[in-house]
Amino acid sequence: MGRGRPGAPRPAAVQCTGGSSAVSKCSAAARGYIQDRFLPFLVGRQRRRAPLVHRGYYIRARAVDHCIQDFLQRTRGHPRTQILSLGAGFDSLYFRLKDLGLLPHTVVYEVDFPSVVSQKAALIRGVQELVELVGDAGGEPGVMPFSAGDYKLLGADLSQLPELERALEQAGVDREVPTLFIAEVVLAYMASSRSDALLRWAAERFPCAGFLLYEQLGPQDPFGRVMQQHFARRGSALRSLAQYPDCEAQRSRFLARGWSECSAMDMNQFFTCCTPEHEQQRVQALEPFDEYEEWHLKCSHYFVLAASKGMEPPWTPLVPSRTAPGGRGPALAGSVPAACAASCPVPGLRRFGHRSVLLQPGTVLTTGGFGQEEGQHRRARNCQLLLRRAGRWAAGSLRMQSGRWDGRLYHTISCVSKGLALVVGGRTSPSSASLGMLWLKFPESCSAWDPADIRVELVSPKPAVEAAALRWRHSATQVTFQGQQYLFLFGGRSATQPVLGDWHFLHTQELSCSMVRAALHLSLCVTPLCVTLWHFLHTQELSCSVVRAALHLSLLCVTPLCVTLWRFLHTQELSCSVVRAALHLSLCVTPLFVTLLCVTLLCVTLWRFLHTQELSCSMIPVEGPAPEGRHSHSACSWKGGVLVAGGLGAAEQPLGSLCFLEQLEGGFGWQVLETRPPLVPRYSHTAHVHRGRLLLVGGVWLCPSPAPGVTVVDLATGLSLDYAIGTEHLEWPLMLHNHSSVLLPEEEELLLIGGGGNCFSFGTHLNAEPVCLSLRHILPSH
Repeated sequence: MGRGRPGAPRPAAVQCTGGSSAVSKCSAAARGYIQDRFLPFLVGRQRRRAPLVHRGYYIRARAVDHCIQDFLQRTRGHPRTQILSLGAGFDSLYFRLKDLGLLPHTVVYEVDFPSVVSQKAALIRGVQELVELVGDAGGEPGVMPFSAGDYKLLGADLSQLPELERALEQAGVDREVPTLFIAEVVLAYMASSRSDALLRWAAERFPCAGFLLYEQLGPQDPFGRVMQQHFARRGSALRSLAQYPDCEAQRSRFLARGWSECSAMDMNQFFTCCTPEHEQQRVQALEPFDEYEEWHLKCSHYFVLAASKGMEPPWTPLVPSRTAPGGRGPALAGSVPAACAASCPVPGLRRFGHRSVLLQPGTVLTTGGFGQEEGQHRRARNCQLLLRRAGRWAAGSLRMQSGRWDGRLYHTISCVSKGLALVVGGRTSPSSASLGMLWLKFPESCSAWDPADIRVELVSPKPAVEAAALRWRHSATQVTFQGQQYLFLFGGRSATQPVLGDWHFLHTQELSCSMVRAALHLSLCVTPLCVTLWHFLHTQELSCSVVRAALHLSLLCVTPLCVTLWRFLHTQELSCSVVRAALHLSLCVTPLFVTLLCVTLLCVTLWRFLHTQELSCSMIPVEGPAPEGRHSHSACSWKGGVLVAGGLGAAEQPLGSLCFLEQLEGGFGWQVLETRPPLVPRYSHTAHVHRGRLLLVGGVWLCPSPAPGVTVVDLATGLSLDYAIGTEHLEWPLMLHNHSSVLLPEEEELLLIGGGGNCFSFGTHLNAEPVCLSLRHILPSH
């Protein structure tokens, strides 16, 4: 933070970070995350930030206020205490504490660059409410532009200790009273030697003191690299992060410089262990939210630390009330090297929240997501094709014959038959209703595929919305029951339910041939209109629904028409999801003159009837305790059943369970599979089964390190081994969440596509290219 020293961050750039922080806090307060009616007085401009930023600044404010109020409560018996806020910027701490009556015998000193404190002093004097709360105040330009009985602003450079000492002495700081130092994202901008000297100076000069620190950690993983690049671009590099990369290093740092007690935790731990459950639920319900990965990654890259000396009993505000999530990361058995898979850049695959499917050997289709398209970041409107030629992947041409992709993300896509893929669910916005099903039709014959021009037809089923499909972040897995193929939908979330725990069996053979011809349009001369009614009686709801089908017949002459009326009784044991209605036409003039007498255009309207009562149309029994609700989990086929791994639970905590929906003689049964060692809880990963082994790829977990790589579980023995993903040959951070992956069994490779997300306020990171992982050298070790 010095002025003019080579390699030091520019003061203006560091000051800019404080102003941006105040704007974000103000936006969070306006949305009810924090209570702060004074901050708008100190923030010149107000802008609405994203929900992710709101959460990030909420947890920062929550942690800092928690520790400060604990210090004030612990020292309330002393006749006088002090708070020294270092690099305070435009924070409203003093006014909030004074308004709450928490400063009866505490003096607050705020230290920052002279230009910052001068501007803040002018803002305070311009607001009558702030002036009345402070009381009589003086001050003079320079070191102390604002001075009241219990509130003083000091202009000094924290990296120049003699300058800082003179300012504190001039302000009347008493070194003998209990003193709390506060540094919120301040020391990280200083050279390690200078910030270390500041910590040692504080411990030596103040015999009874506490130190509250909030700043970044975890520089080496992909999120940490993006975070460092962001601050470096702004001219405020995180200069001590490499030397003190984690909580343990920070604790050792303080203990080695004169502090007798020290505890630290990242913000995932603080939110889970030090924030009451009712408060967690309140915050989670404030705004529509669907950036869980970025929220947990942001929290894993910031920490709060409390150190003390000379205080009896010791000041220890960071005492967890519940078990901390995450813990230590797994021991690594090795690494899997990553290599760029494409022969040339494929910009259309820089996206996240998409889904990919292997249509046929050497052909991969990617749909949906959010990413870079036509020079801007937006929900993807184009589907992307990858074709393998001579061992390398390249972009293929894909043309939509009808319709256009609707911009959905977090959906599923499954090939249910040759030339036909089913898209289920997804969303455009977390605040809007989910989307239903969508058909993608391809040429059925491989010989009809022209690599230079592959055509796909989009068809929206009717009815367009099915209750079981109104979800996102779910799974859809192909299973077999009594020789029939089904698609097993499990979990996810919706616009009204943050976590779903239900499941549904879709009979894919019925779905793929469910194009029921329900109306016949014949263009002849005279066109009488007849309406045929089908009645579906739902016995549980005791109501009757009516499906209307219009029958348009144009006849050359007057033709009596007999229309048959069908009624379908819906019972609890309905065994088929598709109601087939045969169209009986009684024509008095017979020999098919209707189609031959003149030029006739035949149009077929396609309808599909899908039972939406829990989609239990097949009434397949499922035994055993059901897994807890979750979303962002993985599910893959195995032995005719489904392996469900991980996910995010109702409390927004990752799950580490491995559940198996096993095929039984008369249905299915849930069971929990044990692994050795237990799986680290994770979500937003992908999974595949290959040669009796479950592969879990990437995702998010709450362990401080390492980042999730590939976990291999031997399904016969339960043995699990974790492998890092070696990215030495990649020129960009490989951020493996919200990605897709395709197993290439013949090559024994994994093709990783897309991934990344909005990295808090540090910008959006999208993986630049598809990546290939070779599995050959890790599978035989099992």
